[in-house]
Amino acid sequence: MRSPLLDTPGAVAAEAPDATVAAHYGEPFAEQRALASGQAVVDRSDREVVRVSGPDRLSWLNSLSSQKLDDLAPGTPAQTLFLDPQGRIEHHLVLIDDGEAVWAHVEPGTAAELVAFLEKMRFMLRVEIADVTSDYAVVSVAAPGGAVHLPDSLPDGTVVVGGDLLIPRVRLASVAADLGLRLAGLWAYEALRIEAHMPRLGFDTDHKTIPHEVGWIGEAVHLSKGCYRGQETVARVHNLGHPPRRLVFLHLDGSVDTLPAHGAAVTLGAEGAGAPEAGQIGFVGSAARHYELGPIALAVVKRTVPVDAVLLAGGVAATQEVVVPPDAGRNVQIDPALRRRIR
Repeated sequence: MRSPLLDTPGAVAAEAPDATVAAHYGEPFAEQRALASGQAVVDRSDREVVRVSGPDRLSWLNSLSSQKLDDLAPGTPAQTLFLDPQGRIEHHLVLIDDGEAVWAHVEPGTAAELVAFLEKMRFMLRVEIADVTSDYAVVSVAAPGGAVHLPDSLPDGTVVVGGDLLIPRVRLASVAADLGLRLAGLWAYEALRIEAHMPRLGFDTDHKTIPHEVGWIGEAVHLSKGCYRGQETVARVHNLGHPPRRLVFLHLDGSVDTLPAHGAAVTLGAEGAGAPEAGQIGFVGSAARHYELGPIALAVVKRTVPVDAVLLAGGVAATQEVVVPPDAGRNVQIDPALRRRIR
């Protein structure tokens, strides 16, 4: 659904899957600064919105997804994951309960699959599921991971999900004027998201990704709640093992004109080219140009890659910062004498 804000003078469309919203409006770095200071609104209306109502909604969603939602207080934003039976991530939801319904927004093009799954799992429970993307649009008024300061006045019918607003789609064209903020493009949001080490489903994940690898433990996974699909993998990794890969933040060589493409190979730099792990050791997820840090990226690499290794991301030299530590998981404390007997 093409955003009317793409008709704003200077607007440049983003790339798929975000092609229906603006990457920027002619001043990418100024837009980043404005968003970082709480003076901008970002059109993220390509994201899709799902509403779940009914008296059983919270206990039902609690039984299906990774977050503890059965006692979620109205007005409290949360994140949750839907996993496959092997613990691999299928959906990431940002949500809130307003006392009558759960409102969630998800990645572009994923709501239909999510709704179809939820419909299959309704059984005799008192829940109603609806894709309301045609009626509500997602906009963001806070930098990812930053402080949230809401505008004094919000459009009627707005649902507040932390720093994200679900506004009636008919108000999207006038949202900047309604909120008293300037427009910032998706490039601004993505650069600040990468800076905040926040992964995005489908960008910093692939078909094999499990929650531990990208740091969604805690934020989107509750480790002591009841059973849900994929929980066995989460518990096994957390208590007994390590995830095979880990998310890293990359500072990219600023002398290179282009950013590494999504999915580009990550390899060891020249000093590690002869190591046993020479060759591809991971992939580039999201990359952006930050108004202060320069070119940055998120990548997923093998857990055993040294944390101080210089990397090549799509051929661009990069130094890494740890997001997910190599020793993530294995939290059960086993008596050393018992461990010797186990061996």
